[in-house]
Amino acid sequence: MSGIIGKKIAMTSLYNEEGKNIPCTIIQAGPCVVTQVRTIENDGYQAVQLGFDDKKEKNAGNAAIGHFKKAGTTPKHKLVEFYGDFVSDLELGQEIKVDLFSEGEYVDVTGISKGKGFQGVVKRHGFGGVGQSTHGQHNRLRAPGSIGAGSDPSRVFKGMRMAGRTGGKKSTIQNLLVMKIDKEKNLIIVKGAVPGPKNSYVVLRRWK
Repeated sequence: MSGIIGKKIAMTSLYNEEGKNIPCTIIQAGPCVVTQVRTIENDGYQAVQLGFDDKKEKNAGNAAIGHFKKAGTTPKHKLVEFYGDFVSDLELGQEIKVDLFSEGEYVDVTGISKGKGFQGVVKRHGFGGVGQSTHGQHNRLRAPGSIGAGSDPSRVFKGMRMAGRTGGKKSTIQNLLVMKIDKEKNLIIVKGAVPGPKNSYVVLRRWK
């Protein structure tokens, strides 16, 4: 199995062997349930669908309830497919827990970054601002500057970095060190920050 679904709980810090204070993120990783096994014969590709975080039946549709009953489990909030050659080793209803990982290895964490609404180019793209604060300059410190020539080509090129909606996108942080694992509480502590606010879903995969 290459990965697991989790939930970002909080941030904390741990001391390493050298006495340095390392910022870390606490993630509740699992337990996840195998809700579907896809095969080349039936689906055209190999994958395993995992479900995480129980959901009340009254909040799930009849089709979803039937889908989860086939796996002998309750409805889940989050479903994710993992691709690989390990499909034959798993069965419907099987539980995947945090012991999938071990301390000292590296993981990639994928989540939805925090939404920051409509932002200007300085915050959104890291622009340094235009001009100086002297010589009569007025209210142009955080302006984007020119966005294209007037006569030719008389248009704004696609991909021009401008103000707009910021955050709220799928983001992956690679190569995070697993600092500590609590198998009883299904908690994994990784070095550094991961995308998303507290209680948001994340996907952990083995770093390749």
